[in-house]
Amino acid sequence: MPLSFRNLNGTTRQLMLDELNYDIKNDNLYVSNRLNSKGVVQYPKLLEKSFTEGTEFSLATELDENACFGATYQRKTKNGFSTVKMPYDAPFTLAEGEFNRFYIRALCFRALNENCYLRIYRAKEVLTPRPESTAIIGEIIMDVKELLNDMRNNIGTTTLLGVPAGPNSGLSVELYKKD
Repeated sequence: MPLSFRNLNGTTRQLMLDELNYDIKNDNLYVSNRLNSKGVVQYPKLLEKSFTEGTEFSLATELDENACFGATYQRKTKNGFSTVKMPYDAPFTLAEGEFNRFYIRALCFRALNENCYLRIYRAKEVLTPRPESTAIIGEIIMDVKELLNDMRNNIGTTTLLGVPAGPNSGLSVELYKKD
């Protein structure tokens, strides 16, 4: 089930592209270790295409159709690494998480420019919501600059502020006008 991005429009898409270019320029683009060598090369172009005209679903489809993932990957263990089977939903997990992260980063800029806050909402219905995700729905993020810096500095991992609330949480943010 796709995410519902309440503030996804041309302005937001342009800011997503700006953030992608910022990451590429600063050699800070998150590239999953689950991508194969072909996927590593194609990933930035596929992100750009999805930010311009697509969604997280179209990104996942492109990653899958372009065979950007191998059959296995290396997972870190207590004693080193082990080779494990690639999860069937790896393209969707990566696409959903990264599209959402760039969307949130773009909304940080919009909130700063439009004198707003951000509010956490459930962008995707999930069968069993995590209690920690449910607990933050409706929370207002007042320091959007701190969130932006957190997301820029903590790529490929959970942010210090907990937004978004981890892989497959189904949470995102929306613009929230100040009273």
